[in-house]
Formats: sequence, C-alpha cells, structure tokens
Amino acid sequence: MRDQRLHTPEGVRDIYGEELLRKEKLEETILQNIHTFGYRDIETPTFEYFDIFSKEIGTTPSRELYKFFDKEGDTLVLRPDFTPSVARCVVKYFSETTSPVRLCYKGNVFSNTSSLQGKLKEGTQIGAELMGVSSQDGSRDEYEQQLLTQDAEMIALVVKTLLACGLQDFQVSIGEVNFFSSLCQEACLDEGTKERLRELIHNKNLFGAEELLNSLNNVPDYALQDLLAVLGYTGGEDVLECASKVHSKRAQEAVGYLSRLLDLLKAYGVDRYVSFDLSMISKYNYYTGIILKAYTYGVGDAIVKGGRYDKLLSFFGKDIPAVGFVTVLDDVLTALQSQGIGIPVQQENILYVYEVSDYEEALKELDNLRKEGAFVTALPVGDAGHFNKDAALSQGFYHRLFIKGKGESAQEVMIG
Repeated sequence: MRDQRLHTPEGVRDIYGEELLRKEKLEETILQNIHTFGYRDIETPTFEYFDIFSKEIGTTPSRELYKFFDKEGDTLVLRPDFTPSVARCVVKYFSETTSPVRLCYKGNVFSNTSSLQGKLKEGTQIGAELMGVSSQDGSRDEYEQQLLTQDAEMIALVVKTLLACGLQDFQVSIGEVNFFSSLCQEACLDEGTKERLRELIHNKNLFGAEELLNSLNNVPDYALQDLLAVLGYTGGEDVLECASKVHSKRAQEAVGYLSRLLDLLKAYGVDRYVSFDLSMISKYNYYTGIILKAYTYGVGDAIVKGGRYDKLLSFFGKDIPAVGFVTVLDDVLTALQSQGIGIPVQQENILYVYEVSDYEEALKELDNLRKEGAFVTALPVGDAGHFNKDAALSQGFYHRLFIKGKGESAQEVMIG
C-alpha cells in the first residue's frame, strides 16, 4: 500500500526546477504580448459562490465542479472558468465606465471530471476579455462594426500571442454559434433533439450526427440538407461561399459577418493562420457569436479557446457585449516541447562553494555576484578542494560553478 502523504491526488501534479522556470517565462511572454494591446491585469478569487457558474449562466456542468461549503452554509466552487468571474468584476467595478474595458489574467482552473483523457484536473490559463462598446446609440451597422473590430482584435491577439510563444505551425479555427442555431430553428428541432445533435457535433461524432438527422421526421428536406451540410463546412475562405447558400436568412447573416471579419483579419495580416469550421460548438452555452479554437501539432486539444458572449454580463446586471479567449498554458508548453521549440530562460544560476572558515570573505563575494543580478546558491564545505563536485551540482540546475579556497578569490570551474 503506497504512502498517500508522498503522492498527489489523481489529475494534479507538482512542477519544479527547470520546468517551472520555463512555465514562468512563458507566462511572462504571453502577458507582455497581451499588455501591448492595452489590456490591464486583474486577479479574481480561486473560489466563488456556486451561482457564478450555475446552469443559468451556461458554464461548466454542476457534476464537473469542485463544490464545498463555508461556515455560513453557502455553496462555493473552485473556479472552472475565468470568464464569469471577470464578468462579475466588470459589472461590480466598472459599471459607470462608458468605454470598453480590457482585462487580462492568469491563474489555475479546476475541473472535477472522471474522463481525464490525459488532461489534468488543475491547469493554468492566461486570458483576455474585452467588454463593452464605445456607444450603443448609433445605427445597427455602426454597432455591428464595433463588434467586428473587437472580434478581429481578439483573433489577431491570439495569433500574435502564439507567435510570441515561438509557435509557427498553428491554425485558429473560427465558428459562429448563430449559424448552427438558426439552421436548427429552420428545421423546427425541439430542444432535446437540438441538444443531442449539439453534443454529437461537439464530440466530433459526425457519423452519429448524420444518423440522428436522417432519422428525423417532419423536417423539410431543404432544412435537413442544410444541417447535413454543416458537418462539411470546414476549411478556408471558400467554405463561407458554400455556407452562404443555406436557406435560413439568419444563417446567411452569420456567414456574411464572418466574411467581413475575414477582411479585417487580412488587414491585420493574420488571415493565413485562420480557417473556418461552421460545425464548431463549444461546451459553454454562454457564447452568442463567433467561437474560436487554436490548434497545433503535438497536442490533441485546442491550446486557445474563446468567443463572443453578449448576454453573460446581463446575468450580473449590465447588458453589454463582450469577447475573450484563454490560453491553455500547459498545452502550449506541451506543444513547444513536442515541436522542439525551446523557451530561453534568462536566469543565471550559480553554485558558489566556499570553506566554512572563510565565511566573512565569502559573504562579500556572494553579495557582489547577487548585485550583478545572478542567482547564487552558497554551499559551505570543510575543504573546498576536496568536495564532491558531481553531488553538489546534482542538487539543482546550475549554469556556473565557483569554488573559493581559504584566503583566495573564488575561481570559476567548468561544468560538464
């Protein structure tokens, strides 16, 4: 029987040493890139009231939440998702702000699921949220143009963030929630059938989705054909042209929106990293417009997820549009490692060995090295000339080794 005191629960792990240095450097790189677009940092609590992530909001199912009680008997949850928390903050602290609010964050999220499929139950995310518009008093075209520019900014930020991480071969796949929902409405699908179809498509079970559609009765042939065609609407700009031929006017408007969005992405110069997937569906029901996922080699899931959620903030008391994304940091690290892309860590770790009897003189040299910005580990020994070099180096990750004999200045010794 193993000693649980030395092990972590299923789905979580320890991170230390050089791996943690790389992770921290990647966090810094991503946040610096997001800051260049004018986003400001915010921290939200690790746990919130249950209602922040309730079914009404459309976030993570209750069975996948880590729930517990406080001393007042209120139900609390470890956050599974940052977006509802940030939405709550914007309504609470920026309710009088008339211009868009740009916020970014980093932290861990928690998923209490039994089907891990290689995923951890605790993972780190870094994201950005753009909430609100300059004005809602103009015409519908002016309002839609504001949303378009925000969506384009968010997608361009995703591309530039992944490039800043060192990735080159990736694709940002874009879908549109209204396209699918309007075709379901045109086909007069009931909520139960729509939800089953939604789940099949989300799980990429295209055969199951096709079987379900073909089993339906009392559905107009043209509507059924449009829904069947959704499963194949994946690819480049030509996909939009094909999708524009569906019968639903609302679905046509969604395709038109994506076409105008593509024009803006071309202006950003990021269109080569963009493709379209009109069968894309998110597990979060609060999305109302575009949804996006970024994929790359070496990872079986999206490394970036996001979209537009124009109704979420109304749950907290302010009806304003919003769009955002999160970077799944652990998956980005996996992708970089799989593709042989290093993360340069600008940290010089020095092991400084000195004799105990030469303590005061050693302290002066240690202080000077640290003032120069080095990270210095001091190792006092009885005889600096006879210490076990290999054993000392094995205690940590060091770039340089200094040995100081009694009455002498420290001398650098080659490592390796």
